Amino acid sequence: MTFTFQPATREQARARIALQGPGGSGKTKTALRMAEGLSQGGLIGVVDTERGSALKYAPVPGRPDIESHEFAHLPMAFCSPENLIAAVRAAEEARVAVLIIDSWSHFWAGKGGLLARVEEEGKKINGGKFSAWAPVNEMEQDMLDALLGFPGHVIVTMRTKNDYELTNGKVKKLGVKTVQREGAEYEVDVVIDMIEGTGTVTKTRYTPLNGASVHHPGPEFAEAILEQLGQGVDPVQVIVDELVADGLTYERVRELYKQAHGRNLLGSDLLHPKTGEPTKLVEVLGEYGQAVKPVTTGVTTPSAQASEQEYTGPSAHSLADAEASAPAVRQEQAPAPVSAPQMRMMHACFAKVGLGAKDQETRAERLRATSLIIGRTVGSANELTAAEARTLLDTLNLYGDMDNAQDEFVAMVQGLEDDAARAGAEQPARQPA
Repeated sequence: MTFTFQPATREQARARIALQGPGGSGKTKTALRMAEGLSQGGLIGVVDTERGSALKYAPVPGRPDIESHEFAHLPMAFCSPENLIAAVRAAEEARVAVLIIDSWSHFWAGKGGLLARVEEEGKKINGGKFSAWAPVNEMEQDMLDALLGFPGHVIVTMRTKNDYELTNGKVKKLGVKTVQREGAEYEVDVVIDMIEGTGTVTKTRYTPLNGASVHHPGPEFAEAILEQLGQGVDPVQVIVDELVADGLTYERVRELYKQAHGRNLLGSDLLHPKTGEPTKLVEVLGEYGQAVKPVTTGVTTPSAQASEQEYTGPSAHSLADAEASAPAVRQEQAPAPVSAPQMRMMHACFAKVGLGAKDQETRAERLRATSLIIGRTVGSANELTAAEARTLLDTLNLYGDMDNAQDEFVAMVQGLEDDAARAGAEQPARQPA
């Protein structure tokens, strides 16, 4: 593997903000006020672990004179990492612009939190709590990946408490301590300490915000953060620019898809580069990938061989090696048949789009989808060539990674069938011989 350094370019980012302070310091209210500035009219979602305390700031029906904030509310009493991951996924599906976790401390020290999980896991394995930290650390990392990978802005609140030290039998007050894992502040870009409604920036990656102190931080302070976040290129637009540029190849679309998937950008909203209609990045990638997909010729090129290895694994048998040393007349030889590893991979990939059942009806649907995707009718997967299998696997993987994989795949297959029907209707009637 070759590693290459490239010139660094700042990208536009989403806010990752932590508000920390004791009870009654104004964390929830400040989070909602800042969210209104960050959301720019979009939906605000609150995961409420504080027994519904956020609802105190919700609108009162028939009383527009009472100050309030509009937001979607999700109460959560059991603060397990799995529940937070599920909440983040729900926020993604609801297209929440700003997600507030109030409070993040409960996922550390609350019911179902990480400390509780250490106790629970320690009872199951040898070594007690000490050995239990390994699986719990993995749970925490999964939770952080989901939260920090959220495509919108994120605000978390954290409780603080007085920290003491016992020395020579005497108790000494050290200050305040955040109720979260040590070093949690490194996971966010801006940390604001709240004291009686006044927020002071104690940690930031943006120099203009360093040390700023604001009474009741709100939309104006959010605007200052947005200004810093916006000083860079839009990573989604960078991908779209490559898609519409001349010389686009199918291999490059696949690389761009992997980049977007790894950075949780597939679900990003955007306007279609040609029609201007609202769409998602994953749909644009699929459309442009389909447009430059190579025509099946039965010839295995080096890029196609690499593609096959991606699915079949390095130990799988491939006919490409034999073809590479064959004479130029190989174009006239029969195409390489579908391999056994490809056949095994197909079942797993069909399951991702809801067609994994082994009944006769589902098998018929698999064959219908396969025929439409590769462009010819087949009665069995055994009839596929290796190149056709790669095309099928590419498509299944692309749609299988979507949030609503089954519905998106059904819509795509129906679209192919409609296109085929229109193409057939446009063909002139064949004259009798």
